[in-house]
Amino acid sequence: MEPLTEHRSVSGPVVYGYLRLVRVSPARQMALNEALAEYCRQHELTLSGVFTERSTGSGPSAAFTGLIDVLELPNTYGVVLPAASHLGPKDIAAPRQAQITAAGARLLLVRGPGRRRRAGHSAAGPGPAPVRRRFSPGHREVRH
Repeated sequence: MEPLTEHRSVSGPVVYGYLRLVRVSPARQMALNEALAEYCRQHELTLSGVFTERSTGSGPSAAFTGLIDVLELPNTYGVVLPAASHLGPKDIAAPRQAQITAAGARLLLVRGPGRRRRAGHSAAGPGPAPVRRRFSPGHREVRH
C-alpha cells in the first residue's frame, strides 16, 4: 500500500515508540524497532523516538517517565507499541495506560488485543489459517 502523500513530503502526526525489553536479544530489539518504524510509515505517522525500558522492577522507570514527559508536549499525537504487553505486567500496565490517556495521547498497537501468535508460527507471518468445518447441530467444530 502506498501512502496517500507519496507525491509530497508531508509530516504526519508525531508519535513516540515504547519498548519494554527484558532479556531480549539485539536481533529481537532491532526487529521490534523496525516493526514500529514500518507501522508508522504505513500509517503516515512521524516516529520521533523510541523509549526502551530494560528493568524488571515495579518501581518508577526512567524510560516511561521520559515517554510521559514527551507525550505532554504540544503536537504529540501518541505512543506506538508492538503490543499492549510492552506496558508491563497487568499491575503496572493499567496505571501506565491511564497516564498515557491523562496526557491526552493515543495508544497505538502494532498488534492489537486478541491477536496472539500461535505456537509453531513465526513472527514473520501467521502461517496457513486453520481449516474449519461446520457440521449440523449436535456435532462439534473440527480444526486441522
